[in-house]
Amino acid sequence: MTFAVGNRFLIRREDDPQDSPNAAGRIPIILAHGAAFGSGEHETTASCLEEMERLPGLAGADVLDLGCGTGILAIAAVKLGARRVVAVDPSPEAVEVTRSSVRLNGVEGRVTAVHGDVRAVEGETFDLVLANIYADILLAVVRELPPLIRPGGTLIMSGVNYDDAFDVKLAYTKAGLRLVKSRALENYGTFVFEPAARS
Repeated sequence: MTFAVGNRFLIRREDDPQDSPNAAGRIPIILAHGAAFGSGEHETTASCLEEMERLPGLAGADVLDLGCGTGILAIAAVKLGARRVVAVDPSPEAVEVTRSSVRLNGVEGRVTAVHGDVRAVEGETFDLVLANIYADILLAVVRELPPLIRPGGTLIMSGVNYDDAFDVKLAYTKAGLRLVKSRALENYGTFVFEPAARS
């Protein structure tokens, strides 16, 4: 099934017809088959895409997609102008699906899919960090994630259910980030953070 997300994206599976009445003026993202999470239909993935397209600009940005699933967010970042994306996932199958999706979209060389967790990018920094993962994982990496964000950078997180939303927001605020947007979805929350200004 081919469908639109936000104002700019058009998502389709690799064997879906290329022609779509919704295609005009939209950025196509082709997803490889596989069991990895992130088709664009789920509210958390869709909200991350919508928040990404609202950013003032990703031209030349370095991006981390933590918990990349199908690679949909990583590919979207490149198509919005990102210079490079590191896509990390603990699932070997997700990494393979991401690599296949990257080839389908012709963005090889700009997306690197890595099997692992946040430790795989220790010591690096990024202009944008995408984390569409569950709250327990976000809480587990609250010390490791904020140092990866460059001054002036952005963290977009989703996958946080309402029971955990307060704890996640509090933890990341205490870790030195400033909540700039909180968005309520049907079952989850999507949050946009920036590094807090140092006094």
